[in-house]
Amino acid sequence: MLTWTEHRTRPPASPTRYEPRPPAGPRAPKPSRQRQKAAEKPKRTPKPPRARLAAMHPAQLEAMMGLVLAVFVAGLFGMINLVNRPVHTNAVFVGTAPNAVAVDPVTNTVYVTNNLTETMSVIDGSKRAVIATVPVGHHPDGVAVDPGTHTVYVANSDSHTVSVIDGLTRKVTATVPVGNTPFGVAVDPGTHTVFVANYGHPTVSVIDGSTHTVIATVPVGNGPFGIAVDPATHVVYATNSGDHTVSVIDGLTYAVTDTVPLGNTAGGVAVDPDTHTVYVANYGHPTVSVIDASRRIVIDSIRVGNNPFGVAVDRDTHTVYVTNFADSTLSVIDGSTHAVTETVPVGNNPDAVALDPDSRTVYVTNYADHMLSVLAAR
Repeated sequence: MLTWTEHRTRPPASPTRYEPRPPAGPRAPKPSRQRQKAAEKPKRTPKPPRARLAAMHPAQLEAMMGLVLAVFVAGLFGMINLVNRPVHTNAVFVGTAPNAVAVDPVTNTVYVTNNLTETMSVIDGSKRAVIATVPVGHHPDGVAVDPGTHTVYVANSDSHTVSVIDGLTRKVTATVPVGNTPFGVAVDPGTHTVFVANYGHPTVSVIDGSTHTVIATVPVGNGPFGIAVDPATHVVYATNSGDHTVSVIDGLTYAVTDTVPLGNTAGGVAVDPDTHTVYVANYGHPTVSVIDASRRIVIDSIRVGNNPFGVAVDRDTHTVYVTNFADSTLSVIDGSTHAVTETVPVGNNPDAVALDPDSRTVYVTNYADHMLSVLAAR
């Protein structure tokens, strides 16, 4: 069983207005803040849903946030130890609507994109504290790190760009135009190549990490959302939320070599590079699809919580972590048996998850709480 270690901390003041992410669908309405700005900028393509938030009126959201903050003051949310050891690790408050997270294990630095404040929080992994806040583009939705160059890449869905940030100086060094509504982003550390899923256009942009220019555009399925790279084989996997498929891309030739049907609305994706197993969170169904990368077929379907969204793999233990957006939980899966071993309560509307293999730490962004949960992995 999991144990809790209480950590009391005072959160920042709640914002006066909290806007939900737009619901799914090619003709879904935009949040009211975007409607007010419609005359100022072109209409953007709707993004994948954040179901609970999308269903709420802003007044309900404000009331919910007040309750959440009160719970935090009461010390309900704290560090969760996955091995029954009471290690004191605190949650970290970041910007508004944190949705993506990435880790540089070499520098023990964590990067979190804040969708509504349009910033990236830089967190010292050893101190569990925000040490910098970097302005990026409009509505950042994805982040990835090249640990070899300590370069951070942020996909800005409303700007249709990728911000390139020097992880050591914490400065934006380039802004790369990509396709419409970029969402997921992944890096091949062996080739220093960046892959960006353009949700509003059925393509994946390929960026040269040394020149920060787009060197290829790969046609994929409709609504590409999540993206992951197997660094051992240089194979890229892009989830197509509109087609319920996964596009398999040769990361060296930039050609689609296969398409794997899922049958469900695909969200986040992650790869175990040792077993060459791919895990896909099916947002429209409470399951995770398991793909055998060698045969490129679905070999199992694991039942998890409602609206599973983000996925991360611990290659040392072959443990898989999945965020359940609607349940506010994290499913822990044994990669060898494909069985859920734990269901861990986290913050409200957990979105993304990342793992630092060196410090054995798991990070979860909580979209509605402006907070990053910090968990100790085994």
